[in-house]
Amino acid sequence: MRSPERTVYHRGWVRPATPWPKRLAALVVIALVLVFAGSVGAEDVVVPLGLQAELVAKVASYDKNFAARSGERAQVFLLVKSGNADSSRAAAHLQSALGGLAHVGGLPHDEHVVTYGGGAALAALVKSRRAAIVYITPGFAEDLAEIRVALDGLDVLSVAAVAEYVPKGIVLGFDLVSGKPKLLCHLTQAKKQNVAFKSEVLKIMRVYE
Repeated sequence: MRSPERTVYHRGWVRPATPWPKRLAALVVIALVLVFAGSVGAEDVVVPLGLQAELVAKVASYDKNFAARSGERAQVFLLVKSGNADSSRAAAHLQSALGGLAHVGGLPHDEHVVTYGGGAALAALVKSRRAAIVYITPGFAEDLAEIRVALDGLDVLSVAAVAEYVPKGIVLGFDLVSGKPKLLCHLTQAKKQNVAFKSEVLKIMRVYE
């Protein structure tokens, strides 16, 4: 038997109150619309950044050249796109997550947030400060070709927070396959940047050339 609809009286007029389930459903729809609107055109980070930090720390140790490249401490650059809020938030999250790890690639490490100033400036900074890792945050879809060219011939591991960056020339990245993280590697670019992953990790990666 259907229960009678509750009525609200307010200053001389009468209206049926919206039942709570219907109000809740309406709020959920509004929230989804707002989330969708805010994400249109955004570059998706499908693997949580905290998990990415842990994976980078482990996978770097499988790069046969990582220790020689890093020296006593691994310098990690977190590349930020000027004026891009998603990029800045991702860098802050990664800095915190990596900072909580004792080792990256088996070594002590430092993280530096670096604002992108073009390919030539990035290359000069990587060489002068001996960066072991350049971590590209969201917001760089239009700059990937320039970044790839800038890192050609340098001794550095480039990592993408966004899976779609790897086929475009970033060495290492992460995707979700059947709900599980999957390692991605651009093998041709890895060779150009003196990154040599051991066979045991390469065989579990999705490889692009």
